[in-house]
Amino acid sequence: MSTPTDAPRPYRSYVYAYPHKTAYRPLPDRPSLAALWAGEPKDALSLYAHIPFCEVRCGFCNLFTRIGAPDELTTRYLDALDRQASAVREALGDTAPVRFATAAFGGGTPTFLTAGELERLCDIAERRMGADLRAVPLSVETSPATATADRLAVLAERGATRLSIGVQSFVEAEARAAVRPQRRADVEAALGRIRDTGVPVLNIDLIYGIDGQTVASWRRSLDAALAWRPEELYLYPLYVRPLTGLGRKAATAEAVDAADREWDEQRLRLYRHGRDHLLAHGYEQVSMRMFRRADAAPLGPDDYACQTDGMIGLGCGARSYTSALHYSFDYAVGMPEIRRIIDAYAGTDDFSRAEVGRRVDGGEARRRHLLQSLLQAEGMPLDGYTARFGGSALTDFAGELARFEQRGWLDTDAPAGLLRLSPEGLAHSDGLGPELFSPAVSAAMAAYETK
Repeated sequence: MSTPTDAPRPYRSYVYAYPHKTAYRPLPDRPSLAALWAGEPKDALSLYAHIPFCEVRCGFCNLFTRIGAPDELTTRYLDALDRQASAVREALGDTAPVRFATAAFGGGTPTFLTAGELERLCDIAERRMGADLRAVPLSVETSPATATADRLAVLAERGATRLSIGVQSFVEAEARAAVRPQRRADVEAALGRIRDTGVPVLNIDLIYGIDGQTVASWRRSLDAALAWRPEELYLYPLYVRPLTGLGRKAATAEAVDAADREWDEQRLRLYRHGRDHLLAHGYEQVSMRMFRRADAAPLGPDDYACQTDGMIGLGCGARSYTSALHYSFDYAVGMPEIRRIIDAYAGTDDFSRAEVGRRVDGGEARRRHLLQSLLQAEGMPLDGYTARFGGSALTDFAGELARFEQRGWLDTDAPAGLLRLSPEGLAHSDGLGPELFSPAVSAAMAAYETK
Protein backbone atom coordinates (compact mmCIF):
# COMPACT_ATOMS: atom_id res chain seq x y z
CA MET A 1 0.00 0.00 0.00
CA SER A 2 1.42 3.38 -1.01
CA THR A 3 1.29 6.63 0.85
CA PRO A 4 -1.73 8.82 -0.11
CA THR A 5 -0.63 11.49 -2.57
CA ASP A 6 -1.82 14.34 -0.33
CA ALA A 7 -0.16 12.90 2.76
CA PRO A 8 3.09 14.16 4.28
CA ARG A 9 6.20 12.05 4.02
CA PRO A 10 5.81 9.00 6.28
CA TYR A 11 9.17 9.56 7.99
CA ARG A 12 9.26 13.23 8.94
CA SER A 13 10.08 13.14 12.64
CA TYR A 14 10.12 10.63 15.47
CA VAL A 15 7.66 12.18 17.93
CA TYR A 16 8.66 11.00 21.40
CA ALA A 17 8.00 14.24 23.29
CA TYR A 18 6.09 17.45 22.69
CA PRO A 19 7.15 20.20 22.46
CA HIS A 20 10.36 18.88 20.91
CA LYS A 21 13.62 19.91 22.55
CA THR A 22 14.63 21.90 19.46
CA ALA A 23 11.75 24.25 20.36
CA TYR A 24 13.32 25.00 23.76
CA ARG A 25 15.10 28.32 24.25
CA PRO A 26 17.07 29.97 27.09
CA LEU A 27 14.67 31.22 29.76
CA PRO A 28 15.38 34.93 30.45
CA ASP A 29 13.75 34.83 33.88
CA ARG A 30 15.51 31.61 34.97
CA PRO A 31 12.58 30.58 37.21
CA SER A 32 13.37 28.84 40.47
CA LEU A 33 12.53 25.15 40.64
CA ALA A 34 10.76 25.75 43.94
CA ALA A 35 8.37 28.18 42.24
CA LEU A 36 7.85 25.88 39.26
CA TRP A 37 6.92 22.89 41.39
CA ALA A 38 4.85 24.75 43.98
CA GLY A 39 1.27 23.53 43.65
CA GLU A 40 2.14 20.75 41.20
CA PRO A 41 0.89 17.22 41.92
CA LYS A 42 3.84 15.20 43.21
CA ASP A 43 2.28 11.88 44.20
CA ALA A 44 2.96 10.02 40.92
CA LEU A 45 6.12 11.49 39.41
CA SER A 46 8.44 9.91 36.87
CA LEU A 47 12.19 9.98 37.51
CA TYR A 48 14.66 9.89 34.63
CA ALA A 49 18.45 9.97 34.98
CA HIS A 50 20.51 10.61 31.86
CA ILE A 51 24.03 9.22 31.44
CA PRO A 52 25.58 10.84 28.33
CA PHE A 53 28.41 8.40 27.65
CA CYS A 54 28.90 5.59 25.11
CA GLU A 55 31.80 3.37 24.12
CA VAL A 56 31.11 4.18 20.44
CA ARG A 57 28.64 6.42 18.64
CA CYS A 58 26.51 4.70 16.03
CA GLY A 59 26.24 6.28 12.61
CA PHE A 60 22.54 7.02 12.96
CA CYS A 61 22.67 8.40 16.51
CA ASN A 62 21.70 12.00 17.23
CA LEU A 63 21.23 11.45 20.96
CA PHE A 64 22.97 13.65 23.49
CA THR A 65 26.00 11.49 24.21
CA ARG A 66 29.77 11.51 23.86
CA ILE A 67 32.34 8.79 23.25
CA GLY A 68 34.39 7.94 26.31
CA ALA A 69 34.91 9.84 29.56
CA PRO A 70 38.51 10.96 30.11
CA ASP A 71 40.01 12.49 33.26
CA GLU A 72 37.52 10.92 35.68
CA LEU A 73 34.64 12.64 33.89
CA THR A 74 32.12 10.04 35.04
CA THR A 75 33.03 10.79 38.66
CA ARG A 76 32.65 14.52 38.13
CA TYR A 77 29.40 13.96 36.25
CA LEU A 78 27.93 11.84 39.07
CA ASP A 79 29.07 14.49 41.56
CA ALA A 80 27.06 17.06 39.59
CA LEU A 81 24.11 14.67 39.33
CA ASP A 82 24.19 14.35 43.11
CA ARG A 83 24.20 18.13 43.53
CA GLN A 84 21.34 18.50 41.07
CA ALA A 85 19.30 15.79 42.81
CA SER A 86 19.73 17.54 46.15
CA ALA A 87 18.60 20.86 44.68
CA VAL A 88 15.61 19.31 42.95
CA ARG A 89 14.47 17.39 46.01
CA GLU A 90 14.70 20.55 48.10
CA ALA A 91 12.66 22.42 45.47
CA LEU A 92 9.92 19.79 45.58
CA GLY A 93 9.38 20.66 49.24
CA ASP A 94 7.59 18.76 51.98
CA THR A 95 4.18 20.43 52.00
CA ALA A 96 2.72 17.74 49.70
CA PRO A 97 3.58 14.03 49.45
CA VAL A 98 6.42 13.34 47.00
CA ARG A 99 6.31 9.91 45.42
CA PHE A 100 7.83 8.42 42.30
CA ALA A 101 5.67 5.97 40.37
CA THR A 102 8.25 5.01 37.74
CA ALA A 103 11.98 5.41 37.08
CA ALA A 104 14.38 5.01 34.17
CA PHE A 105 18.10 5.35 33.45
CA GLY A 106 18.86 6.25 29.85
CA GLY A 107 21.47 7.88 27.70
CA GLY A 108 23.80 7.46 26.11
CA THR A 109 24.47 4.13 27.74
CA PRO A 110 23.95 3.98 31.52
CA THR A 111 25.94 0.74 31.68
CA PHE A 112 28.96 2.65 30.39
CA LEU A 113 29.32 3.33 34.13
CA THR A 114 31.18 0.76 36.19
CA ALA A 115 29.31 -1.48 38.62
CA GLY A 116 30.38 0.78 41.48
CA GLU A 117 29.22 3.88 39.64
CA LEU A 118 25.86 2.24 38.94
CA GLU A 119 25.54 1.62 42.67
CA ARG A 120 26.14 5.33 43.23
CA LEU A 121 23.56 6.25 40.57
CA CYS A 122 20.96 4.11 42.35
CA ASP A 123 21.93 5.69 45.66
CA ILE A 124 21.34 9.16 44.22
CA ALA A 125 17.88 8.11 42.99
CA GLU A 126 16.96 6.57 46.33
CA ARG A 127 18.74 8.60 49.01
CA ARG A 128 18.66 12.04 47.38
CA MET A 129 15.38 11.85 45.46
CA GLY A 130 13.50 9.39 47.65
CA ALA A 131 12.58 6.98 44.85
CA ASP A 132 12.02 3.40 46.01
CA LEU A 133 13.62 1.59 43.08
CA ARG A 134 12.56 -1.84 44.31
CA ALA A 135 8.91 -0.80 44.53
CA VAL A 136 8.42 0.85 41.13
CA PRO A 137 9.12 -0.13 37.51
CA LEU A 138 12.78 0.67 36.76
CA SER A 139 13.94 0.58 33.15
CA VAL A 140 17.64 0.71 32.21
CA GLU A 141 19.24 0.91 28.77
CA THR A 142 22.32 -1.12 27.93
CA SER A 143 24.46 -2.22 24.97
CA PRO A 144 26.11 -5.49 23.97
CA ALA A 145 29.58 -4.27 24.93
CA THR A 146 28.61 -2.91 28.36
CA ALA A 147 26.09 -5.55 29.50
CA THR A 148 28.69 -7.22 31.71
CA ALA A 149 27.76 -9.62 34.48
CA ASP A 150 28.87 -7.33 37.31
CA ARG A 151 26.95 -4.31 36.00
CA LEU A 152 23.80 -6.34 35.35
CA ALA A 153 24.00 -7.89 38.81
CA VAL A 154 23.95 -4.43 40.39
CA LEU A 155 20.90 -3.40 38.38
CA ALA A 156 19.01 -6.60 39.16
CA GLU A 157 19.78 -6.34 42.86
CA ARG A 158 18.74 -2.66 42.98
CA GLY A 159 15.33 -3.36 41.48
CA ALA A 160 15.53 -3.11 37.68
CA THR A 161 12.38 -4.55 36.12
CA ARG A 162 13.27 -3.86 32.48
CA LEU A 163 16.57 -4.01 30.57
CA SER A 164 16.58 -2.57 27.05
CA ILE A 165 19.40 -3.45 24.69
CA GLY A 166 20.10 -1.74 21.39
CA VAL A 167 20.95 -4.52 18.95
CA GLN A 168 19.63 -2.79 15.79
CA SER A 169 20.57 -5.73 13.54
CA PHE A 170 21.74 -9.30 14.05
CA VAL A 171 23.27 -9.19 10.54
CA GLU A 172 26.87 -8.05 10.91
CA ALA A 173 27.02 -6.44 7.44
CA GLU A 174 23.99 -4.32 8.30
CA ALA A 175 25.48 -3.32 11.63
CA ARG A 176 28.59 -2.14 9.81
CA ALA A 177 26.45 -0.22 7.29
CA ALA A 178 24.82 1.59 10.22
CA VAL A 179 28.31 2.37 11.57
CA ARG A 180 27.71 0.12 14.56
CA PRO A 181 30.62 -2.33 14.73
CA GLN A 182 29.57 -5.46 16.62
CA ARG A 183 29.82 -9.23 16.38
CA ARG A 184 26.69 -11.31 16.55
CA ALA A 185 28.38 -13.66 19.00
CA ASP A 186 28.91 -10.75 21.38
CA VAL A 187 25.26 -9.70 21.02
CA GLU A 188 24.03 -13.22 21.78
CA ALA A 189 26.35 -13.47 24.80
CA ALA A 190 25.03 -10.18 26.17
CA LEU A 191 21.44 -11.35 25.73
CA GLY A 192 22.29 -14.52 27.62
CA ARG A 193 23.72 -12.51 30.51
CA ILE A 194 20.60 -10.34 30.63
CA ARG A 195 18.34 -13.38 30.77
CA ASP A 196 20.53 -14.85 33.52
CA THR A 197 19.71 -11.87 35.78
CA GLY A 198 16.05 -12.83 35.98
CA VAL A 199 14.96 -9.24 35.30
CA PRO A 200 11.33 -9.65 34.19
CA VAL A 201 11.35 -7.62 30.97
CA LEU A 202 13.88 -7.83 28.16
CA ASN A 203 13.46 -5.29 25.38
CA ILE A 204 15.38 -5.55 22.10
CA ASP A 205 15.67 -2.56 19.74
CA LEU A 206 15.89 -3.26 16.00
CA ILE A 207 16.22 -0.84 13.07
CA TYR A 208 14.78 -1.16 9.56
CA GLY A 209 15.80 0.79 6.47
CA ILE A 210 19.56 0.14 6.73
CA ASP A 211 21.47 0.31 3.44
CA GLY A 212 21.48 -3.14 1.85
CA GLN A 213 18.75 -4.51 4.11
CA THR A 214 16.15 -6.71 2.45
CA VAL A 215 12.91 -8.26 3.63
CA ALA A 216 14.77 -11.55 4.00
CA SER A 217 17.63 -10.08 6.07
CA TRP A 218 15.16 -8.07 8.16
CA ARG A 219 13.29 -11.27 8.91
CA ARG A 220 16.54 -12.95 9.98
CA SER A 221 17.03 -10.21 12.57
CA LEU A 222 13.43 -10.49 13.72
CA ASP A 223 13.72 -14.25 14.12
CA ALA A 224 17.04 -13.97 15.93
CA ALA A 225 15.40 -11.59 18.39
CA LEU A 226 12.31 -13.78 18.76
CA ALA A 227 14.53 -16.72 19.71
CA TRP A 228 15.11 -14.92 23.04
CA ARG A 229 11.36 -14.52 23.66
CA PRO A 230 11.75 -10.84 24.62
CA GLU A 231 8.82 -9.36 26.47
CA GLU A 232 9.15 -6.25 24.31
CA LEU A 233 10.51 -5.38 20.89
CA TYR A 234 10.95 -1.89 19.46
CA LEU A 235 11.15 -1.52 15.67
CA TYR A 236 12.71 1.80 14.68
CA PRO A 237 12.93 3.29 11.17
CA LEU A 238 16.39 4.47 10.24
CA TYR A 239 16.79 8.23 9.98
CA VAL A 240 19.79 10.05 8.51
CA ARG A 241 20.17 13.29 10.45
CA PRO A 242 22.60 16.21 10.30
CA LEU A 243 25.90 15.92 12.22
CA THR A 244 25.56 12.14 12.66
CA GLY A 245 28.02 9.67 11.19
CA LEU A 246 25.65 8.71 8.38
CA GLY A 247 24.64 12.34 7.90
CA ARG A 248 28.23 13.35 7.26
CA LYS A 249 28.43 10.75 4.48
CA ALA A 250 25.60 12.46 2.62
CA ALA A 251 25.40 16.05 1.44
CA THR A 252 22.61 16.75 3.95
CA ALA A 253 19.87 14.71 5.56
CA GLU A 254 17.36 16.86 3.66
CA ALA A 255 19.00 16.02 0.34
CA VAL A 256 18.88 12.31 1.12
CA ASP A 257 15.16 12.47 1.87
CA ALA A 258 14.33 14.62 -1.12
CA ALA A 259 16.26 12.41 -3.53
CA ASP A 260 15.05 9.05 -2.33
CA ARG A 261 11.29 8.58 -2.17
CA GLU A 262 11.92 4.90 -2.76
CA TRP A 263 13.54 4.70 0.67
CA ASP A 264 10.21 5.76 2.21
CA GLU A 265 8.46 2.91 0.44
CA GLN A 266 11.20 0.46 1.41
CA ARG A 267 10.93 1.42 5.06
CA LEU A 268 7.15 1.10 4.93
CA ARG A 269 7.48 -2.38 3.40
CA LEU A 270 9.92 -3.46 6.07
CA TYR A 271 7.77 -1.95 8.83
CA ARG A 272 4.66 -3.78 7.65
CA HIS A 273 6.56 -7.05 7.36
CA GLY A 274 7.99 -6.64 10.86
CA ARG A 275 4.62 -5.69 12.32
CA ASP A 276 2.83 -8.62 10.74
CA HIS A 277 5.60 -11.04 11.69
CA LEU A 278 5.47 -10.02 15.36
CA LEU A 279 1.67 -10.10 15.47
CA ALA A 280 1.79 -13.62 14.05
CA HIS A 281 4.21 -14.64 16.82
CA GLY A 282 2.05 -13.61 19.74
CA TYR A 283 2.94 -9.94 20.16
CA GLU A 284 0.55 -7.03 20.55
CA GLN A 285 1.19 -3.65 18.99
CA VAL A 286 1.40 -0.85 21.56
CA SER A 287 2.51 1.92 19.18
CA MET A 288 4.17 2.26 15.80
CA ARG A 289 7.45 1.19 17.40
CA MET A 290 6.57 -0.87 20.44
CA PHE A 291 5.40 -4.50 20.47
CA ARG A 292 4.75 -6.46 23.65
CA ARG A 293 4.42 -10.21 24.07
CA ALA A 294 0.77 -10.93 24.74
CA ASP A 295 1.50 -13.28 27.64
CA ALA A 296 4.00 -10.96 29.36
CA ALA A 297 3.00 -9.90 32.85
CA PRO A 298 2.03 -6.23 33.16
CA LEU A 299 4.64 -4.18 35.00
CA GLY A 300 3.57 -0.60 34.51
CA PRO A 301 2.17 1.55 37.32
CA ASP A 302 -1.58 1.95 37.45
CA ASP A 303 -1.44 5.53 38.72
CA TYR A 304 0.95 7.24 36.31
CA ALA A 305 -0.16 8.95 33.10
CA CYS A 306 2.43 10.48 30.78
CA GLN A 307 -0.14 13.01 29.54
CA THR A 308 -0.66 14.65 32.92
CA ASP A 309 1.91 13.62 35.51
CA GLY A 310 5.20 15.38 36.06
CA MET A 311 8.70 14.23 35.23
CA ILE A 312 11.93 14.91 37.06
CA GLY A 313 14.95 14.71 34.79
CA LEU A 314 18.47 14.48 36.21
CA GLY A 315 21.53 14.96 34.03
CA CYS A 316 22.38 17.43 31.30
CA GLY A 317 20.52 15.50 28.59
CA ALA A 318 17.32 15.00 30.60
CA ARG A 319 14.19 17.08 30.45
CA SER A 320 11.71 17.83 33.23
CA TYR A 321 7.99 18.50 32.90
CA THR A 322 5.65 20.59 34.98
CA SER A 323 2.15 21.48 33.83
CA ALA A 324 3.30 24.93 32.67
CA LEU A 325 6.97 24.49 31.67
CA HIS A 326 9.15 21.85 30.09
CA TYR A 327 12.80 22.51 30.85
CA SER A 328 16.27 21.05 30.44
CA PHE A 329 19.81 22.15 29.62
CA ASP A 330 21.35 23.16 26.31
CA TYR A 331 21.06 20.64 23.48
CA ALA A 332 23.47 19.62 20.73
CA VAL A 333 24.26 16.77 18.32
CA GLY A 334 27.82 17.60 17.27
CA MET A 335 30.52 16.13 19.50
CA PRO A 336 32.42 19.39 20.29
CA GLU A 337 29.25 21.07 21.55
CA ILE A 338 28.17 18.00 23.51
CA ARG A 339 31.54 17.89 25.24
CA ARG A 340 31.26 21.58 26.10
CA ILE A 341 27.78 21.15 27.59
CA ILE A 342 28.78 18.10 29.63
CA ASP A 343 31.86 19.87 30.98
CA ALA A 344 29.75 22.90 31.93
CA TYR A 345 27.22 20.66 33.67
CA ALA A 346 29.93 18.83 35.61
CA GLY A 347 31.24 22.18 36.85
CA THR A 348 27.85 23.58 37.91
CA ASP A 349 27.21 24.16 41.61
CA ASP A 350 23.78 25.86 41.56
CA PHE A 351 20.98 23.74 40.10
CA SER A 352 18.13 25.66 41.72
CA ARG A 353 16.84 27.30 38.53
CA ALA A 354 15.56 26.26 35.11
CA GLU A 355 17.85 27.48 32.36
CA VAL A 356 16.39 26.29 29.03
CA GLY A 357 12.84 25.29 28.21
CA ARG A 358 9.46 26.08 26.72
CA ARG A 359 6.25 27.27 28.29
CA VAL A 360 3.20 25.06 27.84
CA ASP A 361 -0.11 26.93 27.71
CA GLY A 362 -3.58 25.43 27.50
CA GLY A 363 -3.47 25.02 23.73
CA GLU A 364 -0.13 23.23 23.80
CA ALA A 365 -1.35 21.00 26.65
CA ARG A 366 -4.28 19.94 24.46
CA ARG A 367 -1.96 19.10 21.58
CA ARG A 368 0.37 17.17 23.86
CA HIS A 369 -2.50 15.16 25.34
CA LEU A 370 -3.85 14.29 21.89
CA LEU A 371 -0.40 13.41 20.51
CA GLN A 372 0.63 11.19 23.39
CA SER A 373 -2.72 9.41 23.38
CA LEU A 374 -3.43 9.10 19.67
CA LEU A 375 0.01 7.70 18.81
CA GLN A 376 -0.67 4.75 21.10
CA ALA A 377 -2.47 1.81 19.52
CA GLU A 378 -5.18 1.85 22.19
CA GLY A 379 -6.19 5.38 21.20
CA MET A 380 -7.71 8.21 23.22
CA PRO A 381 -11.00 8.16 25.15
CA LEU A 382 -12.81 11.33 24.17
CA ASP A 383 -14.40 11.73 27.59
CA GLY A 384 -10.96 11.80 29.24
CA TYR A 385 -9.96 14.73 27.03
CA THR A 386 -13.22 16.51 27.84
CA ALA A 387 -12.85 15.90 31.57
CA ARG A 388 -9.40 17.47 31.52
CA PHE A 389 -9.95 20.40 29.16
CA GLY A 390 -13.68 20.98 29.15
CA GLY A 391 -13.95 20.84 25.38
CA SER A 392 -14.13 18.31 22.59
CA ALA A 393 -11.07 17.00 20.76
CA LEU A 394 -13.28 16.49 17.69
CA THR A 395 -13.98 20.22 17.68
CA ASP A 396 -10.59 21.49 18.82
CA PHE A 397 -8.79 19.49 16.12
CA ALA A 398 -11.53 19.19 13.52
CA GLY A 399 -9.31 20.16 10.59
CA GLU A 400 -6.45 17.81 11.44
CA LEU A 401 -8.75 14.89 12.21
CA ALA A 402 -10.67 15.42 8.96
CA ARG A 403 -7.41 15.13 7.01
CA PHE A 404 -6.44 12.00 8.91
CA GLU A 405 -9.84 10.45 8.20
CA GLN A 406 -9.62 11.27 4.48
CA ARG A 407 -6.27 9.50 4.32
CA GLY A 408 -7.63 6.40 6.04
CA TRP A 409 -5.58 6.99 9.18
CA LEU A 410 -8.46 6.86 11.66
CA ASP A 411 -10.15 3.64 12.75
CA THR A 412 -13.76 4.12 11.70
CA ASP A 413 -14.72 0.89 13.49
CA ALA A 414 -13.42 2.03 16.89
CA PRO A 415 -15.92 1.82 19.75
CA ALA A 416 -18.05 4.91 20.37
CA GLY A 417 -16.17 7.51 22.36
CA LEU A 418 -12.71 6.27 21.34
CA LEU A 419 -10.42 8.09 18.91
CA ARG A 420 -8.00 5.55 17.50
CA LEU A 421 -5.63 5.24 14.56
CA SER A 422 -6.12 2.59 11.92
CA PRO A 423 -3.23 0.21 11.15
CA GLU A 424 -2.16 2.55 8.34
CA GLY A 425 -2.47 5.52 10.66
CA LEU A 426 -0.05 3.83 13.06
CA ALA A 427 2.26 3.06 10.14
CA HIS A 428 2.34 6.78 9.31
CA SER A 429 2.80 7.98 12.90
CA ASP A 430 6.01 9.84 12.01
CA GLY A 431 4.15 11.82 9.35
CA LEU A 432 0.96 12.24 11.31
CA GLY A 433 2.49 13.41 14.57
CA PRO A 434 4.19 16.57 13.23
CA GLU A 435 0.88 17.67 11.70
CA LEU A 436 -0.39 18.17 15.24
CA PHE A 437 2.44 20.52 16.20
CA SER A 438 1.33 24.10 16.79
CA PRO A 439 2.54 26.77 14.34
CA ALA A 440 4.60 28.33 17.13
CA VAL A 441 6.39 25.09 18.00
CA SER A 442 6.93 24.26 14.31
CA ALA A 443 8.44 27.71 13.74
CA ALA A 444 10.74 27.37 16.75
CA MET A 445 11.91 23.95 15.58
CA ALA A 446 12.55 25.27 12.06
CA ALA A 447 14.55 28.20 13.45
CA TYR A 448 16.72 25.97 15.63
CA GLU A 449 20.34 25.95 14.47
CA THR A 450 21.77 22.42 14.68
CA LYS A 451 25.07 22.37 16.53
